Amino acid sequence: MSYQDFWDRQSETVEAAIRAVDGSSDELTVQHTGIWTANQVAHALDLQATDRVLELGCGVGRIGKELAPRCEQWVGSDISPNMLKAAAQRLDGLTNIDFKQLERSSFDGVFADDSFDKAYSVAVFCHMDKEDLYLYLRELHRIIRPAGVIYIETWNLAHPVGWRRWELEVGNWSQLAAGDRKDAGRNQFCHPAEFALYVERAGFELLAQHSNSPWTQIVAAKGLSDERREDLQSHMDRHADAIAYSETFSSCFEKAMDLHNGEIDIAELHAFLDSIADTEEAALFRPYIEASWGEGRGK
Repeated sequence: MSYQDFWDRQSETVEAAIRAVDGSSDELTVQHTGIWTANQVAHALDLQATDRVLELGCGVGRIGKELAPRCEQWVGSDISPNMLKAAAQRLDGLTNIDFKQLERSSFDGVFADDSFDKAYSVAVFCHMDKEDLYLYLRELHRIIRPAGVIYIETWNLAHPVGWRRWELEVGNWSQLAAGDRKDAGRNQFCHPAEFALYVERAGFELLAQHSNSPWTQIVAAKGLSDERREDLQSHMDRHADAIAYSETFSSCFEKAMDLHNGEIDIAELHAFLDSIADTEEAALFRPYIEASWGEGRGK
């Protein structure tokens, strides 16, 4: 099965596409998580109102809907026609957007050299074979203008929670017949050093890497002058906390994983969220949990 076939099957309706993107169960929840991630991406990219921005793997436009009003033009690309249909429906009314369908691990014939100021990809490389991940990185380097910036992330095999998530994947596949294993959209994982190597060999200069969570995140740039490098590095240092997933985020993610696996109940998760109620992470996770599993207090 191809990437396109896999993701088209996950997104036959808008509602199904929303669930496939991040597990959100409804429009309000996907908007809630989209706002949070869009702010993270905007800080990572040092987003400017004059930027032309590409999202690789835009899905239903979860991030793009929130980010497009903050830049000159936002372009969403995806390999799934069904995902793009859902995104176009959700982003209807925005006038500075465009969508492009991809057919393979290339932007050839779709985007010209040096045609974007910024680009990003969230929760996409984690579903790709490493060869395709690298090919897309080379293509991002081609289409980003000199002094342009990218933000990308994938599962972090080196983090304890990331390792637990990988072991779940191993367990799932071990129960299936050989012919049913390793589908096109399966979760895949990188060591942070491996992920950085792909980025650097694709031609980018690393500006920041954050790996103290189940995700390893990279901000990188192309063709920097000394002055631009200094400015961007200063920006990355000032906004590191807004870009990196925190230890609290990792704890919330692990608790949600425990709930999914039946190791804790919803009341125990709510008690944990109550204990960190004054954090941004609790505000992020609580609506997602309640929409997906119900409030469940006292059960």
